[in-house]
Amino acid sequence: MLSELYIRDFAIIDELRLRFAPGFNVMTGETGAGKSIILDAVALVLGGRADTTVIRSGCSQAYVEATFTLSPGLQASLSPLLAQEGLEDDGDTLLLAREVRENGRHIGRVNGRAVSLSVLKELGDYLVDVHGQGEHLSLLKPRAHLPLLDSYAGLDGERAAVGREVSQLRAIQRELADLRRNERTLAQRVDLLQFQINEIDAANLRVGEEEELRAERTRLANVEHLIVHTNEALSLLSGLDDDARSAIDLLGQAERAAGQLARLDQSQTALLERLEGLTFQLNEVTADLRHYQEQLEFNPQRLEYVEERLELLARLKRKYGADVGEILATRDQAAAELETITHSEERIQELVAAEDSYLHRIGLMAQALSLKRQAAAWQLAAAVERELTELNMAGARFEVRFSHQPDENGVFVPAEGEAEPVRYAFDQTGVDEAEFLISANPGEPLKPMARVASGGETARLMLALKTALAQVDATPTLIFDEIDQGIGGRVGGVVGQKLWGLATDGRHQTIVVTHLPQLAGFGDCHFHVSKQVSDGRTTTLVETLDRRGRLQELAAMLGTQGDSALDGAESILAHAARVKGRET
Repeated sequence: MLSELYIRDFAIIDELRLRFAPGFNVMTGETGAGKSIILDAVALVLGGRADTTVIRSGCSQAYVEATFTLSPGLQASLSPLLAQEGLEDDGDTLLLAREVRENGRHIGRVNGRAVSLSVLKELGDYLVDVHGQGEHLSLLKPRAHLPLLDSYAGLDGERAAVGREVSQLRAIQRELADLRRNERTLAQRVDLLQFQINEIDAANLRVGEEEELRAERTRLANVEHLIVHTNEALSLLSGLDDDARSAIDLLGQAERAAGQLARLDQSQTALLERLEGLTFQLNEVTADLRHYQEQLEFNPQRLEYVEERLELLARLKRKYGADVGEILATRDQAAAELETITHSEERIQELVAAEDSYLHRIGLMAQALSLKRQAAAWQLAAAVERELTELNMAGARFEVRFSHQPDENGVFVPAEGEAEPVRYAFDQTGVDEAEFLISANPGEPLKPMARVASGGETARLMLALKTALAQVDATPTLIFDEIDQGIGGRVGGVVGQKLWGLATDGRHQTIVVTHLPQLAGFGDCHFHVSKQVSDGRTTTLVETLDRRGRLQELAAMLGTQGDSALDGAESILAHAARVKGRET
């Protein structure tokens, strides 16, 4: 729910911080005081459109920040989206912010990190419905109607079951499409795959071979130098010239001298042992060099073979992979694809039979789901029309209109009185397309909700729907503006009672801008919006009213003077208290 709203340098707002209650919040004040500006700020932070005209005169940027407290269910819904965007998950708190700068640049932030406008909008759709800002009013979007109806009817499980079957069918159809390529293309593909497999197999590759060949090429290409350096090392170590004294001879003399030293001074025994160890190691090195010397030979045929082998590897790498491992993996993939193509006719027959089975099974499931939806639609319509009657819209009609699109490739749905089933287009939700329609006044035709002209009627329709769908509508914060247009005080009390009732289920918070005292009397938290002029500048102020302040504000809203006005205000609050006490 929206727990705090901070606004700075936005329109005529200098700086403002509002802390909203979890229940029913009302805003009242004179026309032009800035109530709608506050709602505009909310729309802005939810990703709404804005330009530099929203920046307060004389300032460089406008800034809006909204803090939301999330229920466990909403946390679970938002966590995948936050993770997908690489955003920090702060548990039960979510912070949205928006800056509009005078250079026209807009910056959105979530939990302190910059995000795109689309991310703000997507998060906003989960958090708030703002009447008066159509892009945030989820109930005006036909794509939201079918999920809401399913939730109302308790059909989420059955819809999910249909979705799982459709996912399996789509996988089968994708495989079929891959296999049903024309025969010429398949034949060409078979030839190519067989050529690739044969070429790689003929090379008789081995992982690690390339590194070994490169090392061998280096040795073969430099064999003359290697022989010279090996001979030189052996000469110095063991003495190939009888007149020269070798390192081994000199080290032997040093060892004998150390032996004499150790006999006379036992403290030097360790020194003798170290020299003996050096002599042993030097003899081992000499033996290794002699073995290496014996292997060295000039072999141009072997060098030519190694060069050709490396060239073959380079050619295969250019065609099939970055190294021998990838080349062999490409070979295995080609063999698997070739096996699939070779047996494609058998597989196609299997898949066609499976596709037909799924199309019939999904058709039956979709038909059963559709019948339950239609029954639930009548119940929902009756509930919404009852709510509308109480909201002074007697005679208004509500309907859920279903439609189905014929499709020669669709699922098979049994048709009453027909021998053959009808084929309808389908998706993860079944075969139904659903839209909420409304006729606000007797004699008027039913129209899509988005085309209801009157702002007040639209707001009351939203309230009626929200009330009927309260247990399944997951949007936690509901904001209504102009909901009191065209209604009087008595109906205003009913509207106030319903708004308060929406906010007492622990799932919703309502924020309402109103001019009706009977409606405002039901508020759990009452804000008074006013404006003042100081040093030639107009500024919006918001005050959270205590009981005495509420009495004075409601009296002013009644438009009367003196004790009678205060008595009327007292009566409104007393009536609201009685209703609340009776329903809690």
